[in-house]
Amino acid sequence: MNIQIITKILTDAGIEENEAKKEVKMLLEHFSNYTELDRLLGKILPENDWNRVLQKAELRAQTRLPIQYIIGESYFMGEYFKVSPSVLIPRDETELLVREAIKIIKNNNFKNVLDIGTGSGCIACTIAKQTEAVVLGVDISLDALRVALDNVTKLGINNRAVFRKSDLFEKIRVNETFDIIISNPPYIPIGTTVDLEVMKEPAIALFSDENGLKFYRKIIEKAPTYLNPEGYLMFELGYGESLEVKTLMEKSFCKITILKDLAGIDRVIYGQLN
Repeated sequence: MNIQIITKILTDAGIEENEAKKEVKMLLEHFSNYTELDRLLGKILPENDWNRVLQKAELRAQTRLPIQYIIGESYFMGEYFKVSPSVLIPRDETELLVREAIKIIKNNNFKNVLDIGTGSGCIACTIAKQTEAVVLGVDISLDALRVALDNVTKLGINNRAVFRKSDLFEKIRVNETFDIIISNPPYIPIGTTVDLEVMKEPAIALFSDENGLKFYRKIIEKAPTYLNPEGYLMFELGYGESLEVKTLMEKSFCKITILKDLAGIDRVIYGQLN
């Protein structure tokens, strides 16, 4: 058994070669504690370890389950977060949203943040860990919240990031207000064709009515009630949605800013309460 054989199992299933090589390294390191340095040094991997990795590669090939779900974790902004098919896999694009939020929080000495649709808790936990703010993460899915609770415990910030079952603002109390409301909402228009791996992620966290705008509209309508004076509303954007979301925000928000990701796509939008 060797790396080339396992890589071929993945490429034969339609996974691009460079991605397959990367995934085999991830499987070896996670399930057999076998690193790239071990390979370069010629360390021999026991047959039982090869077989374990082979089984996981075959599962990946047969089901096209994302590698992060098979491993059970995903890397995001310097930390490994637990993930399961109940939550979206954290993505590089979301780092842009979180980095900008952290900058705003630190510059304004903000203390209270609401993360709507928290999922794995990667946004809430990262903000809580890298700032002095307390973050409330809400989600409609109990299974997602269980993953978020595992992550906050793993990072040792239980008193800084807290979670609550809520359909958007449903369980936010009247007297609760925030300096920032942040969200990476479902924004893929229903009916859009997506990759096989994406189809394995929870549809409730991916797809939205109203050409992908439903949750933006709902959050924008209610956010002013729960924001402190001059508070911020921040979103990750779906492809081609920036101008429509900007129009929705302009009624209640000013200083609206749109940031592009590394691919030049409008990816983050935020504004300050009028």
